[in-house]
Formats: sequence, structure tokens, C-alpha cells
Amino acid sequence: MESVGENTATEIKQLGGENAADFGPENQAPEIRKLFTYIESQRARYITTLREAVGIRSVSGWPHARSESIRMIQWTATKLEALGFTVDIRKVGDETLPDGNIVPFPPIILATLGDSPEKKTLMIYGHVDVSAATFEEGWESDPFVLIDYHGALFGRGSADNKGPLLGWIHAIEAYQKNEMEMPVNIKFVIEGMQERGSQGLKTLLEASEAFVTDISSVVVSDGSWLGKEKPCLAYGLRGLLYFFVEVESGTKDLHSGVYGGCLRESMPDLLFLLNSLVDAAGNILIPGIQDEVCPISVDEEEVYDTIEFLPEEFRVDAGINTLSETEKVKLLMKRWRLPTLSIHGIQGCFSTPGALTVIPRKVIGKFSIRLVPNQKVEEVEKLVTDYVNSKWAERGSPNTMLIYTASDGFPSWTSNPLHENYLAARRATAMVYGQFPDLIRDGGHMGNIWTLQDITKQNILLLPMGAADDKTHSENEKLDSRNYIEGTKLMAAYFYEYGNIPPAEQ
Repeated sequence: MESVGENTATEIKQLGGENAADFGPENQAPEIRKLFTYIESQRARYITTLREAVGIRSVSGWPHARSESIRMIQWTATKLEALGFTVDIRKVGDETLPDGNIVPFPPIILATLGDSPEKKTLMIYGHVDVSAATFEEGWESDPFVLIDYHGALFGRGSADNKGPLLGWIHAIEAYQKNEMEMPVNIKFVIEGMQERGSQGLKTLLEASEAFVTDISSVVVSDGSWLGKEKPCLAYGLRGLLYFFVEVESGTKDLHSGVYGGCLRESMPDLLFLLNSLVDAAGNILIPGIQDEVCPISVDEEEVYDTIEFLPEEFRVDAGINTLSETEKVKLLMKRWRLPTLSIHGIQGCFSTPGALTVIPRKVIGKFSIRLVPNQKVEEVEKLVTDYVNSKWAERGSPNTMLIYTASDGFPSWTSNPLHENYLAARRATAMVYGQFPDLIRDGGHMGNIWTLQDITKQNILLLPMGAADDKTHSENEKLDSRNYIEGTKLMAAYFYEYGNIPPAEQ
């Protein structure tokens, strides 16, 4: 994997040779000023286009609405074709539903603009599917009708990921409308199943050798800023390993009035196991889980100290009663650089309102671990499995217990933030926002990042458009119009900078 490992912090400290003011309006190329003026003039039209996109209910988790996801792919393909892209809409198979019905997965777009051997070729990844949303879940308006409320564009998919994807499309259009040559060749990969594991993406890209050849760099505009004011570029993600723990006491659910006291119940056994995973402070209790974690250097702590982040603002926006850490650097370390374990739920138990006196025959606990450098998936899986089995032996229950993972898991990921890809984005950010972005990690994971990394073997830039309070995947998701328009300018400037970085700086 292309990475600079844990020397990153030391090298990031050495990025101070440039001044953001050097990229201000008085120093910008006439082409950049022309692009920015045009993009600003199109604000109303861009919002109307986003309203169209949000209105297509492309929820990948709703198989009954799969036609909407397919329509969203076709809508996007039409936008690209209007810009002169060669668009290949590739089918990736069918999904068999629990009731036996078969529905197609949304196809994947592979689109190309330009093939000049004199230019770098940039691959842009995006997705047009969204997570589920209904008015009854707490939305203040129809989630699929974009509402512009004091500059905040509310609607499912506005921030994740339809707005950012449209930003790229509008940036390319701005070049064409101003009769300016694109500084780079462009290849788009756009899918409609990202929220459900990107089914078919890896297989398709592995079979598309001609399309993935000669990629210079990759850029992904998923995720969000660390705060609400200062732009960020992300160069690292935590990994993920998800576990199920089953405890079974019989073949039937039972009435506690008739059978209570006649058996060792499954629920107390499961709660015992789940309660043995973390202590009251949230520290992981599994022996050896921290042994391979990459040590945190003094340089890294100093870099984190320069990042703009307000723990109290973060707490209020997230609706958290009490933070585990109130000191900025320690809290950021817990978000990005230390493994964490979260318990997510129990399947098979009575969970609806009311009072039902059932004894469940089988319950399934669900928890996950966020992995960090240098933890390996297979080693963590063995540590967790061995530990849970040892606690089960300690419990001495006659019930049956089984622990297993949901998938193969994902290790943590880092990219090289000193690469020309990041340098171009850093300079473009200064052009638009008048300041350099913070270089951050992200606490979440994106499985498709590993697919793109494995297929292209090139540097991947995470260039978020939205702010920390956009509430992606939650009710009342929004994208501030400021981020939408300024983010589109940034994308246009990034094309310019990436295509024109002198060889000596590459």
C-alpha cells in the first residue's frame, strides 16, 4: 500500500514552507478567477439540480424501491454524457430477497473524459445511493424534498454523497462553459450500493483492466470536516471488525410464569459476555488488544495540537452527555488513533414497547472493534475469540455459545499526505477559503477505499465537502449552501493545481 506510515506526523510538521496568502485572489491565475466567478453565478441552478437528485429515492436498503436506485444511476449518466464523457453503464448482477424475489443491483457507471498521454489521469469515486429515511423517524420535512432553510440544504443525500458528486460535475462543466481545457483526464466510478457494502464494485473493477490502467491518483469526496468552519483533508481511516455472539438455551421461546427458574436463561449469559468486553470507562478488557498499536510519537501529539477542534462544540452537536476525554489531543487520539469497542444491540430479545414476559430461546449480541495502525484483522479476531471463549468457560453455563465475525473485516488505512495529490488539494483549499486545511484522520471506515487502493495502487485523497454537523445517515441531513458552492470552486481549483504541479514538486 502506498503510505508513509507513522513518520507522517514528523513530515506534516515540515509543510510550513508555504503561506496561504500566496494563493489569495491577487495571486490567482486569471483562469481560476474566471472559474470562481462562473460557479458563484450558477448557485441557484446548482441547488435546483441537487433538488432533482435528492428527489430520487435511491435508498439501497429498500429493495422494493430498486427502480429508483437504477433511475438515479441513469440520471447521473445523462449528466456525464452531456459533458462529453464516454459512459459505460455496467450491470453487476441480481439480489435474491428473503421472500425469493429477485431484483437487480443498480448498475455501476464507468465514465471517461479525455485520454491525453500528456496529462495525468484522475479517478473520482462517488456513490448515488443513500441510507433509509422516513418522515416518521424524526425528520422535520419530507427527506426527499430538498429544503433551503437559511442556507442549509436539508434532504437525504444532500451531503452523502449527491451534493459532493454534483460538485465534481459542476466543476467540470465550469471549465467547458468558459471554453477552458481540462488540466487532467477524468475517470468516474459511480455506484449505487455503497451504503450496503458496494456489492459488485470490486469484481467489476478487477475485470475492467483497461479502465483502471494509467490512473495517476484517486480522489473521494465522502466524509466531512472535523468542525464547521475549517476545511480538512483526511489521510487515514480506522478499520472495522464486527462480531456476533450467539447464546442458545433451547428450541422455543418460553413464558416466564410457566418456565422461569426451570432453565439457565440465555439472556443473562449473553449480558455477562458483553459486560466483560469493556470497563466502565470504555477501556477494552481483552488482553493483548493494544500490543500491536503503533506508538504515538511526540511529533504526532504536536500535530494534533495544531488541529482546529472544539471538544465542547463536538459534544453539543453530537448530543453527548459526557465526553470520555475533554482535552483536545486525547479526544482526537480516541477518535482516530486508538482502538475502540462498541456494543450495538441484541437480536432475538423482546424490544418493542410494552411488558411481555418472554424468555428468548436464542439471543445474538453484536459488537465491533475499530482497528488502528498496526493492528491486523486476523490477529484481533483471534484475540477476541479466545477471550470470549475463556469468559464462557468461566461462566460455566450449560447453554451453547458461538462467536463469529460478520465479514472478513477491514484493517486501518493511511495515505501519503505529502503526495502531489494532497499538495494540490491543500493549495486549492487556500485559494477558496484563505487558509490551508487541517490534515486529519477519520474514525470511521470505507471498505471501498481498500478496493480502490488494491485496484489502482495509487495515492487516494479524501477531500470532504460537508461540515461536521451535516448529520449524514441521521434525520435532517443537510449540506450548507456555502460548502456546496465553495466546495465546487475548490474542486475546480484542485483540477487546475493537480494538472499543473511542476515536475520538481511531484
